Amino acid sequence: MNKFLSLLFFVTFGYAALAQQKFTISGYIIDAQTNETLIGAYINETARLTGTTSNNYGFYSLTLPAGKIKVAFSYVGYKTQYHEIDLTKDLKIDLSLATKNILEEVSVVATKAGERLTSTQVSKIDLPIEMIKSLPSLLGETDVIKTLQLLPGVQSGSEGSTGLYVRGGAPDQNLILLDGVPVYNANHLFGFFSVFNSDATKSVQFFKGGFPARFGGRLSSVVDVRMNEGDEKAYHGNISLGLISSRIHLEGPIVKERTSFSLSARRTYLDLLTMPLMKTRDDGSSFGYYFYDMNAKINHRFSDRSRLFLSVYSGKDNLLAIAKSDYLSGEEGRRIENVKTYLNWGNITTALRWNYVFSNKLFSNTAITYSKYNFKIESDNKVELPDLNQLNIDNYAFGSGIKDFGSKIDFDFFPSPSHSIKFGSNYIFHNFKPGVKTVQSSNTNDAGINKTFGDESIFAHDISVYGEDDVTLGSRLKANAGLRASAFNVQNTSYYSLEPRLSVNYLAGNNLSFKAAYSRMKQYIHLLTSSSISLPTDLWVPVTGKIKPMTAEQVAISAVYHIATGLDLTVEGYYKKMSNLIEYKEGASFFGSSGNWEDKVESGKGWAYGSEVMISKEIGKTTGWIAYTLSWANRQFENISFGKTFPAKYDNRHNISFVLSHKFNDKIDIGTTWVYRTGNAGTLFTQQINTDIPYYDNMMNINYFEGRNNYRLPPYHRLDFGINFHKQKRRGVRTWNLSFYNLYNRQNPWALRPGINNQGEYVLKQISLFSIIPSFSYSFKF
Repeated sequence: MNKFLSLLFFVTFGYAALAQQKFTISGYIIDAQTNETLIGAYINETARLTGTTSNNYGFYSLTLPAGKIKVAFSYVGYKTQYHEIDLTKDLKIDLSLATKNILEEVSVVATKAGERLTSTQVSKIDLPIEMIKSLPSLLGETDVIKTLQLLPGVQSGSEGSTGLYVRGGAPDQNLILLDGVPVYNANHLFGFFSVFNSDATKSVQFFKGGFPARFGGRLSSVVDVRMNEGDEKAYHGNISLGLISSRIHLEGPIVKERTSFSLSARRTYLDLLTMPLMKTRDDGSSFGYYFYDMNAKINHRFSDRSRLFLSVYSGKDNLLAIAKSDYLSGEEGRRIENVKTYLNWGNITTALRWNYVFSNKLFSNTAITYSKYNFKIESDNKVELPDLNQLNIDNYAFGSGIKDFGSKIDFDFFPSPSHSIKFGSNYIFHNFKPGVKTVQSSNTNDAGINKTFGDESIFAHDISVYGEDDVTLGSRLKANAGLRASAFNVQNTSYYSLEPRLSVNYLAGNNLSFKAAYSRMKQYIHLLTSSSISLPTDLWVPVTGKIKPMTAEQVAISAVYHIATGLDLTVEGYYKKMSNLIEYKEGASFFGSSGNWEDKVESGKGWAYGSEVMISKEIGKTTGWIAYTLSWANRQFENISFGKTFPAKYDNRHNISFVLSHKFNDKIDIGTTWVYRTGNAGTLFTQQINTDIPYYDNMMNINYFEGRNNYRLPPYHRLDFGINFHKQKRRGVRTWNLSFYNLYNRQNPWALRPGINNQGEYVLKQISLFSIIPSFSYSFKF
């Protein structure tokens, strides 16, 4: 009897002790077909609704009480898998998820609430790559940045450009990352296309508020783009021929199920299309422009714990314009002019990353990075005067750029189901070249000049450390609390900053949650821009002893209602104040040859506030969103607009976007977008004063301006439509795409200029950039 009681006591209390124990399941979530890791996959214990998501490298860790559990593994567009596990020890589970068009026998049961409802993150949106590819495109080029412009709280700037003005911010206030490396100029073709090739893109995460502590260095948004890693099992590719460009993408194993590669390249051929037209000109004038870019990535798996990645991006724009003339001049006789203008700009980014799993609760990523952006504009002017036996040659060149060398280490630590901790550090060595000018001049009568002048290179050290914890405080309350500390040293001047971040999520019901977030951001670099469009002549410059870092504080509140499976309603409000913003002084620009750039700018403040409403659908044959934004964005500078508050140029009061993608079947799908926004702000004179000062054949008039951005352009709206025709061939899938940009041919205002009508009255004449633009492309995926 004593032995029986001892055994009963041991079994009873042994199981009780086991029930109090907790064990961890961890591993990678990958695509079943390609072995590509899946970012943001959801892992959920169904009974307790305790869950986590895979990180940017596909790794997850979830600690649960011992015993029999049921775990759901899900990802948008993939079959949800359920696994019943008898959890008596730590387990490593690498799981392969299949897309919904295969493995039909796997049952699909929707989770009670989507990640948008349960996540602590405020103002974050994940953009599916297939959605980006399905939407209508300008001239056949699908574009990541142009899709982001359709989201609430985002203004697109001028017609056709890829500028991002997020919640009252400026383009330089967006941290744009490609595999974790900053991209300083994300534009091709003067901003009409971005540098991101959709064939090479794996995921896009967009943050516009409630920033996690791991991100810093910008005020308004984070665009985190990750490149494809390559299929570890089989070779695949895609060839696309468009109206102005062509693309090719190849991927496959180098060593099967261990080492893979992904390679994408594209090039425009505007120069080849315009060449026959230029040959018809009698004077020999010509014009040519093209851009190219290349993405390459190699992924090697040493073991289940250790992986190495090498990713490279290189892209460049080239423009050449030649103007020739031959005519008679009264005093000089025959005059032969030959003017050549060169303009080129480009980016290079490189990242060498090593992932290592120290334990089932600790994951690390170590990276060495390199980023380079530079532009150069050059003009050669050759004038020949045969009658005077004279030759004049003038050359002007201006160049600028920024080069970064960086290293960083990030850790993901999962101590318990209630805590998901991230911490790490980052160091960047900056080399700024704000502007170097070269002037050369010579002729047959004198020695001429040869002079180089401008700002010298500026070196800076950028250091940051951070820590954040995504913590569950109860069955209905979750929070993400973090702190980022940064230091920036330049020209014997150092700046320091503490940037607290806090996001809170209260789950009011199974389908409703309320969120709030506070973020403090610091930015140590500025973009000097003197144009309303994205030009490569915009200059990146650091803070100095005179120019202080920009600072922003943003508060955001949000409500998320889960209407149905994959269908969410999100309502957000925000307020953001900014200080130490800079703009060129009236009449100043980078072309000025005298004075330092610090003396050409003014420092001021700004604030923005508004509300956003978005209904989004992410699952099913029909996906997309409807969004509305009501917003204000203001600026104030002591020596601009008489020190009065004025609206920012892209202070668009109302902004509406409708985005729809529908798949009829495997052969046909369509995409359409409609946008409406209040017109941009512009500066126009309100009075003209006549003077007695001679000016050519008339008297000079002086224009009087009441203030900056005192006029509102007409509203902007546009409808785009695209359709894809797919056909399964023996060796792959053929796709024809037909797109219409600005389908109903709206003449949208790009700019207004004063003019005089037939009655001699001053009027405003509208300049429009694009009418309806049809385009097509052919692609073959194999």
